[in-house]
Amino acid sequence: MLVAIMSRSMKLSLWIAVLLITSGCAVSVADKSESRALGREEAQDTRLGRAIAHRLEKHPGQSGIYTLADPQDAFAARALLARVADRTLDVQYYIWRGDVTGTLLISELHAAADRGVRVRLLLDDNGTSGLDDELSRLASHPLIEVRLFNPFALRSFKSLGYLTDFSRSNRRMHNKSFTADNQATIVGGRNVGDEYFAATEGVLFADLDVLSVGPVVSRVSADFDRYWASDSAYPVEQVLNSEPPSSSSAAWQDVTYSGSHEAAARYIEAIEQADFVHELVGGDLDLEWACTRMISDDPAKGLGEIRDDTTLAHQLGEVLGRPERKVALISPYFVPTAAGVDALAALESRGVEVTVLTNSLDATDVAAVHAGYAKRRKALLDAGIQLFEMRRLSSSEPDGRSAGPFGSSGSSLHAKTFAVDGERLFVGSFNFDPRSMHLNTELGFVIESPALSQSIHRAFGDVIPLRSYQVHLDENDRLYWTEQVDGSEIRHDQEPNTGWFQRAGIGFLSILPIEWLL
Repeated sequence: MLVAIMSRSMKLSLWIAVLLITSGCAVSVADKSESRALGREEAQDTRLGRAIAHRLEKHPGQSGIYTLADPQDAFAARALLARVADRTLDVQYYIWRGDVTGTLLISELHAAADRGVRVRLLLDDNGTSGLDDELSRLASHPLIEVRLFNPFALRSFKSLGYLTDFSRSNRRMHNKSFTADNQATIVGGRNVGDEYFAATEGVLFADLDVLSVGPVVSRVSADFDRYWASDSAYPVEQVLNSEPPSSSSAAWQDVTYSGSHEAAARYIEAIEQADFVHELVGGDLDLEWACTRMISDDPAKGLGEIRDDTTLAHQLGEVLGRPERKVALISPYFVPTAAGVDALAALESRGVEVTVLTNSLDATDVAAVHAGYAKRRKALLDAGIQLFEMRRLSSSEPDGRSAGPFGSSGSSLHAKTFAVDGERLFVGSFNFDPRSMHLNTELGFVIESPALSQSIHRAFGDVIPLRSYQVHLDENDRLYWTEQVDGSEIRHDQEPNTGWFQRAGIGFLSILPIEWLL
């Protein structure tokens, strides 16, 4: 009996060793086809190009911005851009779910290719779980190419890649963009999945994207090109090494309705009812025109091959300049570190008002990240920084009020934006945490718009206090939380809506040396 157990144990150990060795093998690098974003003259000779040409002439050097806070509008905008594209679609995401909204958008990409549109889809491989068949099917289309960023060689046990190739696997492409005909693009915080578009009964995310036209779009396209050609982007055929499933129309109809028929129908209806892309094509969409700068990390960051002084975080500091009056920061995963606390405290010491909104422990979907923030709360409050923590919200608040410029429904904050001096703001994928600063690649816009910037500042004065807890220190240096309910202020001496075990877990995580990973 003992011999049999030892034999089975040795076989199991051998099997695990093989898995570890296999997952550590680098994916083979073969020649990749070269392609570029649509050229300027070709891009102008499209429906989108012709529609916005006269408006660009009236706003030289500026880009048109349309905010997408509502989740169903954000979904519809992507689907409609796919439908109006004449020549190209360049799509880049960190996460793409195989759920209702994910499969609907896959179907839109396939339908665009059937019309003759060239589609390039670049996904971070950490966020493609369960999609291998769909990606193979997409890539089998003659006008669709799919590439994976920092892919895992082992498909069924991806997490083992972190054990054998941690330094590379720990670096992910967090960028998010959806660009049609090099004329219009959507950039912001949303990934592709039901929780980002309010199509699920589980955790929903309050988020923010912007639809943009004008000079900034060509910069997004050029950035996509360098990621597409980077050493970290692998053609999906080299990674999956499997025969693609059928690419017939019937197969794609099955993919489209693989989730809930009712939910799919609801989002198809949202596409049909959305007017703003049709207004864009008709030249009637009300856009905010502003000087807009795209900033992003070099894709070499995915291999750890860039200096800190060239990162998006460094560029962001240069572009935003020196705040003079106020900074309003919204970040779902806020891990300031000791250096960040010092930097924010220095702003306060100069008379700059600093306010921060992040997730409460009750609302966050990543407890370890909350631990990295929680250990810095007292130091932030001591420095005079105002802290707000978003409550876990229902998908429809009873009073019907908007949750502000970062989204109108959701149970967890996911928007990444901050405003400076009521004059400019950042919108993108960047979180104020060590992972965004040093490990993941990021993308975003700095928009010189007093109207948009001031809307963020105003939210901290009216809407945000109604949707969050404000954190305070009492005379004994103990934390407490207040919330506004029906015109009254309620005080909590423990983190609201949490249990002892949950708080103890956060306390334990906060003492571990993991802050650099968060």
